[in-house]
Amino acid sequence: MFRSPRRALIASASLLVFSTTTASAQSPGSSPPGTSGAIPLDVTITANRVPTSIQRTGSAITIVSGEEIARTHPGSLADALRTVPGLDLSEGGGPGSTTTIRLRGANSGQTLVMIDGVRVNDPSGPSGEFDASLLAPALIERIEVLRGPQSALYGSDAIGGVVNIITRKGRGQPRFSAGIEAGSYGMLQGTASVSGSSGPWTYAFSGSATRNDGFSSLGYRIGSFESRFGKLEADGFSRFGGFGRVGFDPGNGFRFDVSALVVDTKKKIDDPFIALPDSRTAFTRNRLSQVAVTAELDTFERALVHKLQVFANQTRRFTLDGADLRYRYVGGRTGGEYQGKLALGAFGTLIAGARIERETLASSEPDYSNFPLIGTARDAYAQTTQSLFGLWQGQIGERLAVSLGGRRDQIVGADPFYTWRATAAYLIPETGTKLRASVGTGAKAPTLYQRFSEYGTPGLSPERSYGYDAGIDQTLFDGRLKLSVTAFSNRIRNLIDFDFGPGCPPAQQFLGCYVNVAQAKSEGIEASARAILIDGLLSATGTYTHMRARDLQTGLALARRPAHTGRLAFQITPLAGWVVEPSLVMLSERFSTTNERQRLAPYARLDLFTSYQVNDTVQIHARIENITDARYQEVRNFGTTGRAFYAGLTATW
Repeated sequence: MFRSPRRALIASASLLVFSTTTASAQSPGSSPPGTSGAIPLDVTITANRVPTSIQRTGSAITIVSGEEIARTHPGSLADALRTVPGLDLSEGGGPGSTTTIRLRGANSGQTLVMIDGVRVNDPSGPSGEFDASLLAPALIERIEVLRGPQSALYGSDAIGGVVNIITRKGRGQPRFSAGIEAGSYGMLQGTASVSGSSGPWTYAFSGSATRNDGFSSLGYRIGSFESRFGKLEADGFSRFGGFGRVGFDPGNGFRFDVSALVVDTKKKIDDPFIALPDSRTAFTRNRLSQVAVTAELDTFERALVHKLQVFANQTRRFTLDGADLRYRYVGGRTGGEYQGKLALGAFGTLIAGARIERETLASSEPDYSNFPLIGTARDAYAQTTQSLFGLWQGQIGERLAVSLGGRRDQIVGADPFYTWRATAAYLIPETGTKLRASVGTGAKAPTLYQRFSEYGTPGLSPERSYGYDAGIDQTLFDGRLKLSVTAFSNRIRNLIDFDFGPGCPPAQQFLGCYVNVAQAKSEGIEASARAILIDGLLSATGTYTHMRARDLQTGLALARRPAHTGRLAFQITPLAGWVVEPSLVMLSERFSTTNERQRLAPYARLDLFTSYQVNDTVQIHARIENITDARYQEVRNFGTTGRAFYAGLTATW
């Protein structure tokens, strides 16, 4: 929609200025049924590894609540995350396509994603990133996004920050829910859940099934592509997922929780590396499965709380490409973690623990050492990481809250790496002001693929980062207006990149290899605003991120990092139970690949969502995506949605 970067900058700046006079959340009394008793919105679990008041947290954190997810019915996890400042996504080719998450300009593999505190970054991927298309929003109770280097708390991968997806937990009387949604591109989705408690037991089970005829992954609504290849075949998508969680708390200081998750997706794909890239046979199938058991024990009248978690997850990927070549990757993760929380009274709280985690990779792919490609290369690798961590947090007087933490990680057989973090939050309740700052280091260990594949280098060093931020959260007009502004900087060194030539061992100089060669820096400003304009009738939210992310060797912009990102949404309540929410997302110019190649034009996308609570049981909703039918790309030559309509019904009893 924008014809020049200058217009994109002006529009984004206007969005920020306008949003500071606007909106907040849903009107009182409009929470959907079944969400009471959830973790309070003013409490974070992720920022300090234990429940902590956000007011006493010096880190930059955003919470996407279960109420917001239930109210807006986002079509994907990516849509649920678009409200978070400092976070950007790339979706490569429509519903079900690989979707990557980046925080503060870090690579997608440098953003740690967890489900209920267990890391789910794919051990079999070259960069170890998480594919956000795997999860359906219906399985999620809330999402906490912690920005900035967090390896001192969570170890490898947390250079840009952490996305912690928290699943539903049962509470109260038994409650059932079922929903259906249908719409454009042949989309049909069904969800069902049951949750509640009985005596010391709690339970929550949910399932989701989605199918979508989709559109061509490559070239859809891209004129130059369609003129070359003619009518393009639609690439469909299907997803089936289930989740279960059972907890036990008899009230004697011992409690445990068992959870399990399975999601299976299948997506037809196109292949840009063959003569006729609009492939009719290529597809990819992914499966994520996870089980976790957590037990807690209170001792010394809760002065010392022990927590033990054991976990296992697996990511299976199979791809048939347009040349009928088959690729299979299985990444596994098993491990355990102990954490102790010691209350020191006036001297604060001390958290200390240890973790052991084993990652495995089994792969089967064409043997590129032969030409023509004959046979299949099969490999299996493993590495074990041992970790120790500690975090102290406390208060100095009534206004200042501080924390200091450190961690040691070591892959068995390699040198250890150390990280640290410090935060501070200062409250001025007389003016509704919170000043906060954090500083720390991050690290990302080389992946199994980077170390042991045919392109691997076993002696790679971990990627390292140093980052800091400072911000202010301000409440005005008796809570009607809430503003937040954060300035940040993050410098990354020892970046692992694919290279050719003398940097590789002699046998690999022709094929290429992974080496520690690059450095990068990102810095910028994140801002958000929430305000109530007219009680019970009109409110709005706005976010804006300005970021400069550069390769320090070339001075050029990193791929797919927009300098300006903004979102503005209004919540209108014409009648009790009826919500109308138009929203506008805007991105400035960026480049689809390295060295500022394959420029992607700025764009603006306007969406509209509405829901109506018919009674205590039934809610109906509808949304229109891309109302103006804007043509845009998130990845070069990969399609994005045109104007699309969806409607659904949810019953809760």
